[in-house]
Amino acid sequence: MYAVIETGGKQYRVEVGTELEVELLDAASGESVAFDRVLLVADGEAASIGRPVVANASVTGEILRRDRGEKLISFKYRPKARRRVKKGHRQELSVIRISDIVLDGKSAAAAVAKAEEARKTERQRLEEAARKQAEQDAALAAKLAADKATADKATAAKAPKASTKTTSRAKAETKSAPKASTRSAKADTTGTGDKKPAGRAKSAATKSAAPKKTQK
Repeated sequence: MYAVIETGGKQYRVEVGTELEVELLDAASGESVAFDRVLLVADGEAASIGRPVVANASVTGEILRRDRGEKLISFKYRPKARRRVKKGHRQELSVIRISDIVLDGKSAAAAVAKAEEARKTERQRLEEAARKQAEQDAALAAKLAADKATADKATAAKAPKASTKTTSRAKAETKSAPKASTRSAKADTTGTGDKKPAGRAKSAATKSAAPKKTQK
């Protein structure tokens, strides 16, 4: 909901929580002021336009502090008369914050407070869900760490047995090594004895293949 108010000869578009500077008001800091000249009030798609002001509508605000506007220069002169006038002016202002807009008994501040409470409740719900998810993640991580530690202990317990088997295999290979060398020596001796008959057969074949001499 927003409204258009008139004060100090100027018009301002305001909402709940809007801070603006207006012409100096006759009120001290911290006091509440009411603006009766409400020209328009809009609530969603509905709008009430004043002729010239909206009936049953009011805007209230709180004075925050007094301030002064920027310096304005006023310069006047008359040609050919040697007349020059230069003046400076800083307007006195009141800084206000809009606290409520009321139309036919409906308060904009109440609607804003209700929406803020709903947002706060939703934020709390999300924070609670995030906290529960973090606890579940922590529990899962602890369980995985425990399972890993158990698996490491089991692996460490099986490691000595494997080394014992490797040692027994090495001893068995050491014992069987001389037998293999003996067998290879016998095989070499057998091969050497078989070479002689092969040489005799070769010389016999050479003699049979030689041509015979003819007698004249």
